Amino acid sequence: MKRKGIIIVVSGFSGAGKGTIMKELTRKYDQYALSISATTRKPREGEENGREYFFISKEEFEKLIEEDGLIEHAKYVDNYYGTPRKYVEDKLSQGIDVILEIEIQGALQIKERYNDAVLLFVMPPSAKVLEERLRGRGTETDEVIRKRLSRANEEAIGIENYDYIVINDNLQDSVECVHEIISAAHLSPARNQEFINTIRKELGELN
Repeated sequence: MKRKGIIIVVSGFSGAGKGTIMKELTRKYDQYALSISATTRKPREGEENGREYFFISKEEFEKLIEEDGLIEHAKYVDNYYGTPRKYVEDKLSQGIDVILEIEIQGALQIKERYNDAVLLFVMPPSAKVLEERLRGRGTETDEVIRKRLSRANEEAIGIENYDYIVINDNLQDSVECVHEIISAAHLSPARNQEFINTIRKELGELN
């Protein structure tokens, strides 16, 4: 039975640690591919174009929107973010699970387009821990941190739209939690209808 890839959407408050979880997951297991998003924000120190993100201009991004070259896009803290279509669909056809680390607006767009996508929301153990993680980055101003905390307050209202939550208190535990959720998703009847039909046919032939 050929394994078909699943889209896994991972969202979470900025600072919850979703990026770290995804990097460790893809390092530990080879059946996952982390989709690289396009963004109009400036690179942070140590980031490289084509590794963390495709860093493009606002004009280039809006052209991709017009050409339907993105499967989702959203605006977050004054910058565009979006997922290039071709990369995702190529990986799925190869049986690879594609992980999209995107915001809640984009996650809901994905669910509309791919109704069998699995949506995960990464949360910190507490709001205080979230603030400490944001400040611990040392890369953003107090104003941006306030914006991110305000945005988190808004996003908390939409968590019920997700299939699962992952509380990131311990990195390795969170990685294993995500891996187990995805492994279980592959065993759902909806994703194994061809196999079910084959068994039904074989059983019918035995009677």
